[in-house]
Amino acid sequence: MAVYPTLIVHNAKIHTGVAHRPEVQALAVSGNRIAAVGTNGQIRALAGPATILIDAGRRRVIPGLIDACLPLVATGLGYNQQLRWDGIPTLDEALRVLAEQVRRTPAPQWVFVIGGFCEHQFAERRLSTLDELDRIAPSTPVYIQHLQDRALLNGTAIAACGYDANTPDPPGGHIEWDAAGAPTGLLIAAPSTEVFQQALAHAPGLPHEYQINSTRQFMRELNRLGITSVIDPGSPQLRYPSDYATVEELAQHHLLSVRVAYHLAAQTPGAEIADYLHWSTIHRPRDGDDAFRFNGAGSVLVHAAQDYAHFRQPPSPIPTQAAADLEDVISRLVARNWPWRMHASYDETIGMVLDVLERIDAKLPLQSVPWFIDGAETIDDHQIARMVRLGGGICVQPNMAYQGVYFIERHGDHAAARTPPLRHMLDAGLRVGIGSGGTERSSMDPWVTLSWLVTGCTLGGVALYPAEQRLDRATALALHTRANTWFSGEDGRKGQIDIGQLADFAVLTQDYFDVADEDIRHISATLTVMDGRVVFADGDFSALDLPPPAPLPVWSALHHGYGVWRPPACGHAEQRTAPSSRGALS
Repeated sequence: MAVYPTLIVHNAKIHTGVAHRPEVQALAVSGNRIAAVGTNGQIRALAGPATILIDAGRRRVIPGLIDACLPLVATGLGYNQQLRWDGIPTLDEALRVLAEQVRRTPAPQWVFVIGGFCEHQFAERRLSTLDELDRIAPSTPVYIQHLQDRALLNGTAIAACGYDANTPDPPGGHIEWDAAGAPTGLLIAAPSTEVFQQALAHAPGLPHEYQINSTRQFMRELNRLGITSVIDPGSPQLRYPSDYATVEELAQHHLLSVRVAYHLAAQTPGAEIADYLHWSTIHRPRDGDDAFRFNGAGSVLVHAAQDYAHFRQPPSPIPTQAAADLEDVISRLVARNWPWRMHASYDETIGMVLDVLERIDAKLPLQSVPWFIDGAETIDDHQIARMVRLGGGICVQPNMAYQGVYFIERHGDHAAARTPPLRHMLDAGLRVGIGSGGTERSSMDPWVTLSWLVTGCTLGGVALYPAEQRLDRATALALHTRANTWFSGEDGRKGQIDIGQLADFAVLTQDYFDVADEDIRHISATLTVMDGRVVFADGDFSALDLPPPAPLPVWSALHHGYGVWRPPACGHAEQRTAPSSRGALS
């Protein structure tokens, strides 16, 4: 009996990511795998009576994008409460949509804008003032967090937090006061972000059923951007297993539209070993399946041994005891064959980590355990060579796209020109992948990341890198797809459009390989397939769409458009997709 494909996409420009067959016209899917690739005639001939045929209209198709550093679990829990400013080109427009959200948000709820944007993306090149926030929202609490360096609270939010002249600064943070000793509403990370977490703890959260809906809406937005997989780095503010119940429930009911490989970050400062010893009795590395799996420890292994991608502040020295604690934690992880990751932006921190790893490697070979560093912006060639010898990798993040101007102000143009030294990493044979680091210190939008890799420019258009340090488009895309599979132990299973690989791919609104450099960051998907099923479709493909239920609560900003701004089509003033385009309720 003949076995026919379940889905065929033809009349397309398909970038496979496979060296010996880089482009084809059509592909066939059987179940959740790519069954065949080839010419239109070859693939259409495979169709059976029940095969879904999709004419791509000569659009560009790419492998599903993989974000190797995106906290999906934490972001999903509160995504429906957020107003996103990602990509909005003017502060005037940002304040307009803020005012709209304030009008529809009932008491005692807050309006949040939590990262994902940069003041330099605005034509005005500034943030809103506290007076502007108070005029827009005289009685609704408003919290605006700029990346992970500062946050603005209007007067109502200050009162809700109970801040006054007697409120002490949290460790590593600062609450600004005026001449009279009253808090102004400006919170500064110096460099710890604990000051933000303390403020957010005063705001109402969402009940479990809303968190389920919220996580589905967040995945929907990722699908719209062409993302089909993420590696969650772990969030130290989450509690395991209670805060993971939402994503686990979605996985159990086969409602994930994004593959999730997750890490667990140490929760308890000073008791990190106890956290990991407990979790090692629950988990084995790679527990789970292709849709939801445990990936290891990270991104905070020892709280006192972390640095911050916060270029408005100088790097903080790591205490000697923290380095000793890090050695203890990693030794235990390696002994249990646990993969791990940790964030380190500065060469000084990386050097300390590598000293620790070389001592461990002399007793327990590291080559048997996948491990990698997130960030590594200022790593030098010597440390790169040490990492290659120890078998590690680096998950590069687009922090310079958002903070490049601040880095130049502190360290100069010459240092910025090799921050991070991507070409040196690749030429040395180091394993390199890409993660957004979103959704606070950058956006989850992968097209901003790809634009930064290709053009070498910040969101504000400041050129950072000479031509020889920038990446061609195919190499940049490979880092955001195939290269990221090493970081989740899935080499050869996804990241390319090839026979036998998981059927994850996206049909794009514009051809990534043909658009002008300045238009790369405006690309999105018009059709996204994950695990062989359509998880997002609009425009010509909207009949194939099966969106999640409408966002909850009803005052959520998602009722009035998607999270990431896209430029208007054909010169129209409206830039957010109307709710009706999202289809009927499932």
